[in-house]
Amino acid sequence: MTRVLVLYGTTDGHTRQVADAISEALALGGLDTTVIEAGTMAPQLRGYAGTIVAASVHAGRYQKDVEHWVRAHAAELAAQPSAFVSVSLAVLAKSNPKTTADLEAVVARFLATTGWRPTVVKHVAGALLYTRYGIFKRWMMKRIVARSGGATDTSKDYDYTDWADLRAFANEFRRRIPAAA
Repeated sequence: MTRVLVLYGTTDGHTRQVADAISEALALGGLDTTVIEAGTMAPQLRGYAGTIVAASVHAGRYQKDVEHWVRAHAAELAAQPSAFVSVSLAVLAKSNPKTTADLEAVVARFLATTGWRPTVVKHVAGALLYTRYGIFKRWMMKRIVARSGGATDTSKDYDYTDWADLRAFANEFRRRIPAAA
């Protein structure tokens, strides 16, 4: 069976859900998937026909473990279909050119630092998990989100991910695999 690696980095847990949803969509399409959190083990790419890396933006950067793994495997990733899934709340402010440019700069910096050129880059809206944040992070996130007109009721969480769009992305990526496998 054709195998695909889904490697992810997460800070508050939401990107794990994104990685699992991608894996489920790929599996429904007949692929064997392995989901691994960066830094928990050092997966090798031998035996995989494609790789999807998902990471979330926090303070203008992605998780260090993801960055280290991608840098170490950039050449192998270049030899197969690969995708980078960037998870952030900045996606919600896509009508703001400065926010969009800032997010593109974060992605470009990550790709330049790692030397990776993924087949496709996918932007995914993340989640605002007020109930899981400490008092300082909750206050800070509320201030940031208020400036863009987002939800500021800190008594509940907000999931902005478009799950149907994410599944469609996974299905499109799956279609790239047979030609390369």
